[in-house]
Order: sequence, then C-alpha cells, then structure tokens
Amino acid sequence: MPNEIEFFTTDMPTTRPADYYLGCCDGSVYMDFVNCGQEQIRLKRISFDGYGCCDLNDEAIPLSQHDSQNFKEIIAANLSDQTLLASIVRKTILENRKLIWKDALLEYTLV
Repeated sequence: MPNEIEFFTTDMPTTRPADYYLGCCDGSVYMDFVNCGQEQIRLKRISFDGYGCCDLNDEAIPLSQHDSQNFKEIIAANLSDQTLLASIVRKTILENRKLIWKDALLEYTLV
C-alpha cells in the first residue's frame, strides 16, 4: 500500500449533497463527507472511475471526534497535512470497507 495519496478539495453538483468533497488518485476517486452530529464526520459516498458511485447512506461508521476535528482543521488549512489526512481517510475506509466495492479499493490502493 503506497504511503502517499495527494488529496484536493472540489465541488460537486447540488444533486450530490455533502459538507466536504475530496478527490485523489489524479481525479479518479472522489469522496463526500458529511457532518453527522456530536461534531463527527462520516463518509457519505465514494466514486471510482470505472466503477461508479458507492453510496454509503447513513450506514458508515463516523470518524472519531479526534479524527473529525483533525479532518476539519486540515480542510480549513487548505489540506495542510496530507499525511495525516491520508491516515484519517484510510482509517475510515478500512472501518467501512464492507460497504465499499473491494475491487475498486484494491485497484486504487486505498486499502
């Protein structure tokens, strides 16, 4: 599993509502995160080129309060800590991997 993933923030159409939008893998993967109470964040959906959009609905396990706070700070600081962000994103993907297409995660080396 590669150590470095380069993330970027982006926007999505209003038909794809979320609070935070991240892209990575040269624009082949997009992740939408939402605020979900208790100051936590949850992965809402993830889309992969060649696979489509995997909607986790409200089933995803939220980030811990600590990881949620770090996530928000990194986003507010224009993705100031890519290494920590990658760690947080990989952790939430691993915790929710049963809701996400395994083949896509393997192809894009997110697990």
